[in-house]
Amino acid sequence: MTSIYQALAALEKERQPAALCTVIGASGSTPRHDASKMLVYPDGRILGTVGGGELERRVIQEALQALSDGRTRRLAYRMNDPQRGDPGVCGGQVEVFVEPILPAPTLLVIGGGHVGKAVVHLGNWLGFHVILADDRPEFCNPQAVPGAREYLVVPPETIASHLTLDTRTWVVLTSRSLEVDVAALPGLLAAPTAYIGVIGSRRRWATTRKQLLAAGLSPADLDRIHAPIGLDIHAETPAEIALSILAEITMLRRGGNGQPLKTKQEERGIADPSGFDI
Repeated sequence: MTSIYQALAALEKERQPAALCTVIGASGSTPRHDASKMLVYPDGRILGTVGGGELERRVIQEALQALSDGRTRRLAYRMNDPQRGDPGVCGGQVEVFVEPILPAPTLLVIGGGHVGKAVVHLGNWLGFHVILADDRPEFCNPQAVPGAREYLVVPPETIASHLTLDTRTWVVLTSRSLEVDVAALPGLLAAPTAYIGVIGSRRRWATTRKQLLAAGLSPADLDRIHAPIGLDIHAETPAEIALSILAEITMLRRGGNGQPLKTKQEERGIADPSGFDI
């Protein structure tokens, strides 16, 4: 029989999600005790148990919700009186910690030129599962652009059809021309990605947007796109531009606003020079 730990290792290897539910407190008469574990898969399958019955049904529901929103949960149950909503009559108390186990977010980089190469390097360093896509084989291989986990040599209009793009996918187009962007974006916009950013000047984006509208995309579709891409740090070199792009992505992932911490602390009246909240 597969153990919880073997299953967790398989999840990491296969980049699949699940929720780990662990009994972290039990007192009185309870069906399971501290450190009992159960793994809940997105389709509702389970491995292990935290007690069975109504208690386990409720924990499974919370685990599935945790997989949806990515948040941990600390659940507490009294096992006294089902008529009052308790999940059992054992007489004890149980606490369960629910932890969503999610694969690393995906960073899809389209275009293996100078900036794309730098974005791949920095994205890999930041812990993303990086995929590089380019229709030019010489720009899309581990020797030319090291650091990606996958290399996809396909025409830009077919990129989206070769991948599973979801709410944990961040897309960066560092392509060589607006023609590539116009070809790739309709398929990308059809998926519920977390972010789509397009490199280039405002003039280039205005031309790209005009062509995409003429092709039938809606203004609402195009409003999802971050263009020009990145935070304004006056970046010039490919590495600096990559830093600007990943800074914007990190800001959006973590709910930041790009404001300097010094300014933020001065507004709060905090004089600590370290740059961190006291």
